[in-house]
Amino acid sequence: MDFHKRHSVSLLSTSSMLDDNLIKKLLLTHDPDGRWLDSETMLQAVGTVMFHASTIVASNLSSASFRILKNDITEIEQLDCSEPLGCIVNKISYKIVCNCKRTADGDLNSRILSLFDLIKDYRWDAKVVLVLAAFAARYGEFWQLIQLRPQNTLADSIARIKQLPFNLRPLRPQIKALSLLVKTMMDVAMCIIEFESFLPHQHLELGNEIVTATKSLVYVAVYWIIRSSFACFCQLMDLRTKKKHDQVYSDSTIIAAWELSSLTYRLGSICNILRAQVDLCHQEIERNVQDKLLNLADEVHIDNQKVLNLLFPSKNYLPLKDCSKNVKLGVTKLKHKIVLLLISKPKLLAFEELLLLVQQTCDHPLNERFKDSYEIVWIPFPSSGTSWTDAEQSSLEFLSNSLPWYAVWKPRLLSSAVAKYIKDKWNYRDDPVIVTLDSNGTVANRNALDMIMIWGVRAYPFSASKEAELWEDQNLTMQLLLGDINPLLAYWVEKGKNICIYGSENLPWIQQFSDCITKLKQQGLQLETIYVGHSNFTEQIKNIMSSSTEINESSQLSFTKMQLFWIRLASMRRSKIRLGKTPSSDQVLAELSAMLDMNDKKEGWAVIGSCCKEDNIIRLQGMVLMDFLGRFEEWSEDLERFGLVGTARKFLDPNFVVEGPCNHSYMVSSSEGSTQGSVVTCPVCNCPMKKFVVYQP
Repeated sequence: MDFHKRHSVSLLSTSSMLDDNLIKKLLLTHDPDGRWLDSETMLQAVGTVMFHASTIVASNLSSASFRILKNDITEIEQLDCSEPLGCIVNKISYKIVCNCKRTADGDLNSRILSLFDLIKDYRWDAKVVLVLAAFAARYGEFWQLIQLRPQNTLADSIARIKQLPFNLRPLRPQIKALSLLVKTMMDVAMCIIEFESFLPHQHLELGNEIVTATKSLVYVAVYWIIRSSFACFCQLMDLRTKKKHDQVYSDSTIIAAWELSSLTYRLGSICNILRAQVDLCHQEIERNVQDKLLNLADEVHIDNQKVLNLLFPSKNYLPLKDCSKNVKLGVTKLKHKIVLLLISKPKLLAFEELLLLVQQTCDHPLNERFKDSYEIVWIPFPSSGTSWTDAEQSSLEFLSNSLPWYAVWKPRLLSSAVAKYIKDKWNYRDDPVIVTLDSNGTVANRNALDMIMIWGVRAYPFSASKEAELWEDQNLTMQLLLGDINPLLAYWVEKGKNICIYGSENLPWIQQFSDCITKLKQQGLQLETIYVGHSNFTEQIKNIMSSSTEINESSQLSFTKMQLFWIRLASMRRSKIRLGKTPSSDQVLAELSAMLDMNDKKEGWAVIGSCCKEDNIIRLQGMVLMDFLGRFEEWSEDLERFGLVGTARKFLDPNFVVEGPCNHSYMVSSSEGSTQGSVVTCPVCNCPMKKFVVYQP
């Protein structure tokens, strides 16, 4: 007999635990009205109560072993509920307690059905966790009084009024059986939650046999959890009313323990079968999701909803969270918007990189114009690929309550097929990426992170074509290097000042350079200096910034802004390389690489330019730089005519032509490669050249 046949027989035998008439009555009481309860968190709260109660029991008696799934539960969320959560829990508790009399099974079923009527508006998973919560509250109160009464007069007085037993040792079998039953009920409840709340049933065909069979088993499981809860309530009430002369290993205690153990055995069997069924549903969904993902590229979409529902599937829970407002959202909030999927480890980014990303999006001057047209959604992946460490979980919880964007609410529920697709098709490995989905759900850029770091919201709509467009005819200017870093840049532009950024870890060189600049300023040179250290952030750089008077006389960047400067430069280099450029063919990339690689501690360097958007920069270092600055009198007369950058080039190369636009030309045949989309710099005067197409016979 194969697995599916054996499984069908098991399901049949389990379903026969309830007659068809009773199942029909259960379904008639089920009338969910759309209200939503975070069942998983509620079950975690129940587990926390049972864990602490079990530690009290274990000090004198034996108990089932519970573990805390989440000890810092601050809120159990619910939506569209007309009454507070505590109110419905109290109603359930009162309803069961009032019916805690030993009755015939037929009468017991009528009482169980009356409880189902009370919770008819809730989903199946919410029904069971609400009933379990009602019992956990009573059970926790019982053991709290037992624990406090020896040293607390108030607790002892309350315990006497409630007639709680003084000696619990004779009740050991009953108490252990009770805790084992609650643990089994929680295991079954978790299976129900996974099936009802987390599995995206929309990816299965209507009437799928596996789903139909699992639903039937869920009805059976819910019934037996609630019936077992009745038994637990009744036996807890019995413990409260035990008389002193009854506190022996009596027949009633043994019978009570046997009753609970039989329910534990029955629920354990249901749990094993239900777990297997839920796993089968999960496997079927994974196959279907994988097939749909592979067909995405061949489909035309009118909006992004089909794609987003495939990436973030849900049945009865909202898959996204607005981190700034702590509100759960559905993917409909992203309809007709450009969606930036920020994919990373739970740590996300280094602090400075995260700060820059926030600055370039939420705090960008253009964000007010575009903020309703795009959204960022953070998708965290654990380092191991499947399991989450405590550190990763803590990082996730902190960031998901701090970020100004959206995030996946329960990232561990992401389909493994989706995770594989992201890694294989979008080339996610471990480094953070931002995948751009246009308003139709089509991938417009497999990594827009660097372009956002460089241009911020100016890069809207964050497509690969927009990235290429932004680099088109873009020179490496001070405006590009400092525009989003130094707030004084706009003032300097108005004043028409020249700017010099410089770096070194060699303090004597810094002092020599600063002395030279001070003398030049005294002679009338308009120049603002900014110390930027170098791309490797070290303690030496911090010490220089804090102790050097020469650095303090510059228009100093903070250490954080200095890091942002180098982060943007690194993003510029990666962006260029992603576009297929090389240092040998692209002057901007060559200069960026040279600046990022200038980590020589013995030799300082400087980049000089003006605030004008179209002006180029010139990079000087070591003795060449100091020689140029030391011979100010020889080139000062050229400043008014050529500007500081042009004067520096003319000084270094007497044959350099700086008047007017570049008047040099050369031909590049089509066989040598196209220059489309790149800045071509004149090899003679180092100025950007205009491009023309010439057709020759």
